[in-house]
Amino acid sequence: MWEPGVMFWGDRDDLNTIRGFGVRTGQLGVSGAMALNEETAAHWKAALDAAQFTVVTVVAAYDGEDYADIPTVERTVGFIPRATRQDRERRTLAVSDFAAQLGVKSIACHVGFVPEDHADADYAAVRDVVRRICDHAAANGQTFALETGQERAEVLLGFIRDVDRANLRINFDPANLILYGTDEPISALRKVASLVASVHCKDGDPPPKDKPGALGSERALGKGSVGIERFVATLKEIGFPGPLNVEREAENQQERLRDIAEGIALLRRLIG
Repeated sequence: MWEPGVMFWGDRDDLNTIRGFGVRTGQLGVSGAMALNEETAAHWKAALDAAQFTVVTVVAAYDGEDYADIPTVERTVGFIPRATRQDRERRTLAVSDFAAQLGVKSIACHVGFVPEDHADADYAAVRDVVRRICDHAAANGQTFALETGQERAEVLLGFIRDVDRANLRINFDPANLILYGTDEPISALRKVASLVASVHCKDGDPPPKDKPGALGSERALGKGSVGIERFVATLKEIGFPGPLNVEREAENQQERLRDIAEGIALLRRLIG
């Protein structure tokens, strides 16, 4: 499994295009608009089997999430917004069941900005949501991975300890730590190494210092501030088994697919 994979979206990307990159594994993103029913599961199961493609994680996203800037992320992403919390919990349980129908043993999502104050009402509520999702995923034989980005490694580790579920893991995205300005990705990776179930190979630059609340800028792999060579070397050092899932988001789909292809080629060179 020490090979490149791709993070792709079920309602945006064509599996044949993804398979055309020469990869045979990756993560399947499920947007809030994607239908999750027996027909959809049967379609994806047949398509993945025919393509001999292995999905290692099904990643949930939710209607109403907005990544325009940090304050908007705080208001709209994950389980922090109270108005959508219950619906998003139900949706995540449905994603777990969908993944189980595909035979996928891991689900993941962004939970949002978890408060550092454990006495905060939203902290306790989100912790309990994650506990219930973990229990549901465990019944499906799955891990539940929290994607890095909105909090420092120490805060994430403290939250995971507080949730206290054996199947709670981390989907490590080094670029997110830079885009949010929360942590240095290599040192953060070493701190959480034992809990990393999956990774994104993504790149980016920090937020501009003269624009408070702004997010950093995502870049093509190898063209940002992550230091992808060090990141891959550190993954080897900690014994991460792979795959290395290239993720790229861009408004222009042609640019996005080109950057994914170049990112895969870069990882192949680094893997040797």
